[in-house]
Amino acid sequence: MDNRRSPFAYTNDNKRYHTLNYHNLAKFGRKVYKAVLECGFTCPNIDGTKGTGGCAFCDGGSGYFTRPEMSLSGQLSAEIARLREKHGSDIAVNAYFQANTNTYAPVKQLRALYEEALRFPEVVGVSVGTRADCLPPEVLDLLSELNKVTSLTVELGMQTVHDETIEKLNIRCSHREFLKGYASLKERGIRVCLHIINGLPGESREMMLETARETAQLSPDAIKLQMLHIIRGTRIAEAYSHGEFGLMSRDEYIALITEQLELLPPETVIERITGDGDKSKLIAPAWTADKLAVLGGIDKKLAELDTWQGKRYI
Repeated sequence: MDNRRSPFAYTNDNKRYHTLNYHNLAKFGRKVYKAVLECGFTCPNIDGTKGTGGCAFCDGGSGYFTRPEMSLSGQLSAEIARLREKHGSDIAVNAYFQANTNTYAPVKQLRALYEEALRFPEVVGVSVGTRADCLPPEVLDLLSELNKVTSLTVELGMQTVHDETIEKLNIRCSHREFLKGYASLKERGIRVCLHIINGLPGESREMMLETARETAQLSPDAIKLQMLHIIRGTRIAEAYSHGEFGLMSRDEYIALITEQLELLPPETVIERITGDGDKSKLIAPAWTADKLAVLGGIDKKLAELDTWQGKRYI
């Protein structure tokens, strides 16, 4: 293992990229754990407003531990109990509204759910996963209110900057629409985390690097990076089974991530650098199930090349 001191500024553990753990320790003075919630939201790309069937890679957005049959308070209580059992009684929690589109409902309903989560003393922040085309003015007003009383993050599924890929995957939200939604949040001073998927069908290495370059120019507060997961029951799984596209190897992914990190602003928090999907539904790539090996491989590659996040950021 390479024990040279990291040249990267935003680290306390020799990492060469800006981890969420570093961010939380700097902001809250402690580790913060995400409690994943599912509140029965749908999506305009499911209910027919913009499309049906959802994005080709989507399996509903559910997390490992969600219990949609329970109330929000029931889910949050169960998540806090699970986290306490694993990490001890004194924990700080981020309430993560994850499944489907969590701003796609009447404001009255959204307000009640967000405020219900904030009533838990363990909750120090709220993350809201949504689409950039589901941010009407009244929802933006509500998010602005929420941003004044808690540490709010809005997570947007950008995935790629390439409209040909967006169309192919039935995402039904153009990159131009995405940019408009992103700007509306940043104008209100709301922290935004962007999701990017590498290895999408038809995308070359250069296209994936272009996504990183264009994302860097947006200077997002945070990014989640991951490899495309082929999940049982999704439309993309059917295309994969017919041999319509191939997948990256672990070494190819590690090399790509290393180069993408070099392009991104050092201040941008890397909230995820590899996927952590449901292994019971994962068809491929099998190597993504070994998260520690991927993380270790990225650390090793960055050290071998003596590079770090933002080294080539302009």
